[in-house]
Amino acid sequence: MRAVYAFVAGGLFGAGLFVSGMTDTLKVQGWLDVFGDWDPTLAFVMGGAIIPMAIAWALVPRRLTPLAGGAFPNRPTPQVGRELIIGSTLFGAGWGLAGLCPGPAIASLSYGGAAHWVFVAAMLAGMVVAPGLRSELDRRVARD
Repeated sequence: MRAVYAFVAGGLFGAGLFVSGMTDTLKVQGWLDVFGDWDPTLAFVMGGAIIPMAIAWALVPRRLTPLAGGAFPNRPTPQVGRELIIGSTLFGAGWGLAGLCPGPAIASLSYGGAAHWVFVAAMLAGMVVAPGLRSELDRRVARD
C-alpha cells in the first residue's frame, strides 16, 4: 500500500509542478528577477507548499504512527552550519542559472529537450561527487 501512496503522491507532485509553471525555466528565472521583469506568481506555489506542510507538522503530535506505517521523521534542528550555507548557496546558484531544481528537472525530462537531460546528468554527477567532497572537507577542517 505504501507504493500506491508513493505513486499517487509523486504523480500529484509532478502534476503540481507542471501546472504551477515550476518546470518552465523562464517562469522560474522571472521569479528570481526581482529588479527586472519580476513574475510574482510563484509565491502562490510556495504558499501552496508551505501551508499544507505547516498543517501536517501541527497534526503529527496527535498521531502515534503515519497512515502508511513506519515512523515519523524527527523535526529538523534549526541549526545553521557549513552544510546548510554551502548547500543553500549551490542550490540557489543552480536554480538561478538553470531555472530548475531537482523535482521540476525530473518532471520536465519528458518534454524539456536536451538541456534538461544535461541538467539532470550534472545533478546526478554532483550527487555522486558530493559525499567524497564532504569527506575531504571534513578531513581538512579536522586537520586545521
